[in-house]
Amino acid sequence: MPLAEVPKSTLVDTVIARLEELITSGEWPVGFRVPPEPELVRALGVSRNTVREAVRALVHAGLLDPRPGDGTYVRADNGLDAALERAAQRWGALDALEVRNMLERDAARLAALRGNEQDLDAIETALRRRTQARPGPGAATPDPAGPGASNQASVEADARFHQAVVAATHNRVLIELYSHLADPLRASVAEVLRISDDEGQDESHHALARAIRDGDPVAAERAATELLAISLAILNADEGGPR
Repeated sequence: MPLAEVPKSTLVDTVIARLEELITSGEWPVGFRVPPEPELVRALGVSRNTVREAVRALVHAGLLDPRPGDGTYVRADNGLDAALERAAQRWGALDALEVRNMLERDAARLAALRGNEQDLDAIETALRRRTQARPGPGAATPDPAGPGASNQASVEADARFHQAVVAATHNRVLIELYSHLADPLRASVAEVLRISDDEGQDESHHALARAIRDGDPVAAERAATELLAISLAILNADEGGPR
């Protein structure tokens, strides 16, 4: 293949890169309302059409969310999050849980091998909060906002526990990948809670935390496998049996 001249970046590409930098750097965080078009035109010193094309490209990439009559908001802070958010709309809870099973088995093993005292304290704190947030007889107090709010609190507390376990692996790729999958994984937990209570998983979470604190990778992997097997069984039963 012969060498050819590399095309120069267009003005639209430059504006896209500048707006994307504002998003990925956190200067425009997720949920931020983007300045209106006239303000962007003045600040960037480009034409209205250039701004429109750049914004349209970032909307297509999933980083921006146009809301007619309201404005344009930051939807995701990187392209991977945006792509996963779109893909997650096609995933089922069982698909997400099977992937979670694969990731968390190895995460448990690595956490037992690598977790330091700070990691172990974070896991123990998250475990206590998860127990307190659990709906049903084991919950500390009923949620005045009703059972739906209790389930949501339980989902968030469960997510924080598993994020603490993953953080204890000190594997940057795994930690980042898990954070990008956080929303579909939360959805799978919420679906399990919709079908059944959390009673059978409480001891498994405690067993996982104990194994990590004991530095026992075999026991930690076994506890993670048993923990997720309960959820997989619940979802498989709800969908009419194993695939």
